[in-house]
Amino acid sequence: MNNPVIYPAQWLMPAPETNLTAWACVACDQYTSQPAYWQEADLLVGEQPSTLRFILPECYLSESAQRIPQIQQAMQNAIATGAVQPTPWQGFILTERTTQTGARLGLVAVIDLECYDYHKGSKSLVRATEETIESRIPPRVQVRKDALLETSHVLMLLDDPMHSVVEPLHEKRDELEKLYDFPLMMGGGHLTGYAVKDPADIQAVYSALDQLHARLDPNNPLLFAVGDGNHSLATAKAIWESVKPTLTYEQTANHPARFAMVEVENIHDDALVFEPIHRVLFGYDGDDLLDEIARFAAEKGAAIASDENAQEITVVFEGKEVELSISGSPYTMAVGTLQAFLDQWMKQHPETKLDYIHGETAVQELVKGEGAIGFLLPAPDKSDLFTTVIREGAMPRKSFSMGEAHEKRYYMECRKLR
Repeated sequence: MNNPVIYPAQWLMPAPETNLTAWACVACDQYTSQPAYWQEADLLVGEQPSTLRFILPECYLSESAQRIPQIQQAMQNAIATGAVQPTPWQGFILTERTTQTGARLGLVAVIDLECYDYHKGSKSLVRATEETIESRIPPRVQVRKDALLETSHVLMLLDDPMHSVVEPLHEKRDELEKLYDFPLMMGGGHLTGYAVKDPADIQAVYSALDQLHARLDPNNPLLFAVGDGNHSLATAKAIWESVKPTLTYEQTANHPARFAMVEVENIHDDALVFEPIHRVLFGYDGDDLLDEIARFAAEKGAAIASDENAQEITVVFEGKEVELSISGSPYTMAVGTLQAFLDQWMKQHPETKLDYIHGETAVQELVKGEGAIGFLLPAPDKSDLFTTVIREGAMPRKSFSMGEAHEKRYYMECRKLR
């Protein structure tokens, strides 16, 4: 492989006396409609060192002008006081995250942003799995562009059915230096990390990646799919593209902005569970909408009919529950078919509103009154993910969730950006 895509790095870790449960907080794009979660986290942390002070929870995006200077100051203070300290080695970090679904394994690394392209139709080695909303990038740029430190909630997926990249490191974890081992705050499970710094172990990772790369279609070689945090990765890419023209050729090779911190996970990890993200449409009649879905299906060469390959969507409204079977859809997954219809249909119905909902119970509550239509989607088959992205490009936004909100990546390691 001409470009290895991911690299080891020197990390900044919290000082040895740090309360790690207070230090590590969940991804900033979670609990966006639940400020009470972040208020409780703030009380838990108090004056203790915490990555909570390095991020802008998305529920506070409207306060970014006030919060961003505070974030930058917190990063400066952490470096000046030694609250974060550099590792005396460069390497990867092996993680084991225990949640209600089991132990998920990961490998913390930095990605070369030259290998990543989130645009539809990209053939890059690293791609988004879901549509990137470009209007969501500028607010994130404001947070990152002057930041001294990076910490990350980006999860990149490997299609590694032979468990050849991350899992061999976990099998020999007793031979690795343990970096941390602690319970995560507010029901996040347990996190353990190990240093991967032996050149032989690093080379074994590259050798396994080379074998995976060799099996890819040379005309469409998808090696890593971004499962979580794509907008954060797209932000890093935007900043790199703005910095790159100011550099000499030699400077571009190792400039910190060229890289972004990620955690790599194997999509075949049994503890990695994909959850559906349902839809609720407000402001329309359910019976009329069913007729319009049928017309849309016909326009796409599909039909409302049940067969063994049909896509199943449950439509709930006004006490009714209708099982919608769509046969012959040009979209691989049911969420793709539904979102394609809704995107087209809502352009003609701007008075309606669409929301994305985790959990069937929440949907059922929202549609108890009139004028709300729920779409309950099946749990996505994660084995379809790479095939879908290769064949169709990035899927619609909010196609799936890698676990529940408290199972998202927690910020732990940091890296210097300048």
